[in-house]
Amino acid sequence: MTVRSDAGPGRDRAVAPMPWAHALAGQIGRQVVGQQPLVHRLTVALLAGGHVLLEGLPGLAKTLIVKTLAQACQLSFQRLQFTPDLLPADLIGTLVYNPKTLEFAVHKGPIFANIVLADEINRAPAKVQSALLEAMQERSVTIGHESHRLDEPFLVLATQNPVEHEGTFPLPEAQLDRFLFQVRVTYPSREEELEILGRQVNAATASPRIEAVVTAAELLAARASLDDVFADQRVLAYVLDLVRATRDPAAFKLQAVAPLVRFGASPRAAVHFTQAARATAALAGRAYVLPEDVKEVAMDVLRHRLILSYDAEADNVSADEVVAKILAAVPVP
Repeated sequence: MTVRSDAGPGRDRAVAPMPWAHALAGQIGRQVVGQQPLVHRLTVALLAGGHVLLEGLPGLAKTLIVKTLAQACQLSFQRLQFTPDLLPADLIGTLVYNPKTLEFAVHKGPIFANIVLADEINRAPAKVQSALLEAMQERSVTIGHESHRLDEPFLVLATQNPVEHEGTFPLPEAQLDRFLFQVRVTYPSREEELEILGRQVNAATASPRIEAVVTAAELLAARASLDDVFADQRVLAYVLDLVRATRDPAAFKLQAVAPLVRFGASPRAAVHFTQAARATAALAGRAYVLPEDVKEVAMDVLRHRLILSYDAEADNVSADEVVAKILAAVPVP
């Protein structure tokens, strides 16, 4: 995806309407109560073509939202429960010998779907995580000696439990960096939870039928239209300043933050940052990016890319707190 920054101010430009985005939220709302911020983030990721790591306690409808998203978009869906005994072949597939033809045939795994739900992704060992790296970045997998392209759109939506660490493996930094967003899924409000209970006791609304509101071709066309969303040089500089402030906080007069961060965000983070901001602008009906679009997605883009120091861990300082301080310190254009 190219970043257009050589055009004029861009405020007289128009972006193609995306009525499917509102309809998509409505369809998910028929199945899931609340969680509007999560639904919006998933829509942005779908449009930007980025993977999402969902972090939340059990029972918050993470799996249900992802499944409903695939149904409403007419996309193929595969759910894979990650476990310590999972093998790479269980994910990407393998070669199967046919004794009749005396040849090996490719048996494709569940990764060959438009939306892949990696449930409890941190329960699988490193060899399985490494099998995901090629798929998440290159949109292809290697089986035997052949590379196989994955169908577009292709998204990995992974979940993990933030509190239960028994039998889990920390995700490699190289894999975390491939996720566009890390989204924190929170509890519903009292009113939303009351509506959930009401739906469960009402058989008429317990399992509503989900209607398709957009096709894969329409999603890819909308994704291609992001190339027409204008990003001013000052906005790009703002994105870059936020990313570089995670690497060298002292250069941005954040001396108190400097001892808290061992490693900051990568150049890939800046690219993802820009894609997410442009998708946010397009969903708002604008053909130009505002600093507000950048700030809206900043926390979810940066939090999983920071490697905090031992000082931060000793003082119970979270990545969210560090990102919040950076957002407050870096000047907005």
